[in-house]
Amino acid sequence: MKLFVIGATGRTGREIVQQALEKGHYVTAFVRSPEGSSLTNERLTVLKGNVVDENQLFEAMQKHDAVLSALGPRKVFKPSSLLHDSALATTRAMSRSGVRRLVILSAAAHFPGIPNRIVSFVLRGHMRDSRAMEAIVQASGLDWTIARPPRLTEENYTSYRSREGAAPKMGFTLARKAVAAFMLDAIEQQKHFHKIVGIAK
Repeated sequence: MKLFVIGATGRTGREIVQQALEKGHYVTAFVRSPEGSSLTNERLTVLKGNVVDENQLFEAMQKHDAVLSALGPRKVFKPSSLLHDSALATTRAMSRSGVRRLVILSAAAHFPGIPNRIVSFVLRGHMRDSRAMEAIVQASGLDWTIARPPRLTEENYTSYRSREGAAPKMGFTLARKAVAAFMLDAIEQQKHFHKIVGIAK
C-alpha cells in the first residue's frame, strides 16, 4: 500500500514509518523539517510541508491508499489549535483527493473516569485541541479510526489490547511501537471503521 504519514518525525510517527517500510509499504512522510527524518529507504519519500495547509496536503497525498496522523502537541501546557487546524486541512484535502482511509492519534484521557478527568484538567489546553480534532474527523464523512492510547513509553514491544468505544481495563501505558502497530493493523486488516478505539498494554 501507499501510505501518507503526518507527524512522521515525532516519536510515534517515526515508528509508523519504520514499521510500514518493514512491512513492504510505500511511505510518504509529510514533515515540517525534513532534516528531522534520518530514515532512508527506496520506498520512502520525505516531503516538506505545512500540516495546516490544505492545498499542500492535497497536492502531496494524491494517489495514496490511506493517511495516518501521529501529530502530538509540541508543548502540552501551552494552548494550541494545531491538532484542530491540521485535522481540518487534512480531512478537506482527503475529500478533494479521493483518499478515504484515515487513522489518527488522540488520547485515552477523553474516556470517562476520575484519573482521566485529572489528566484532562492538567492538560486542558491540549485536551481541548484534541477533542476539537476528533469532532472534525468524526464529521468528515471519511473512513476514519481514532486511536486513544494512555501514557506512551519507549518500550520495545508491539503487542496491544484494543477496545472499541472504551479504554481496555487496567491499561495505563503503551509503547509507541505498539501504537504504530495498531494504526497499521487497522489499515491492513480494514478494521475499526468509524470507531474510537482505546488501546493499551
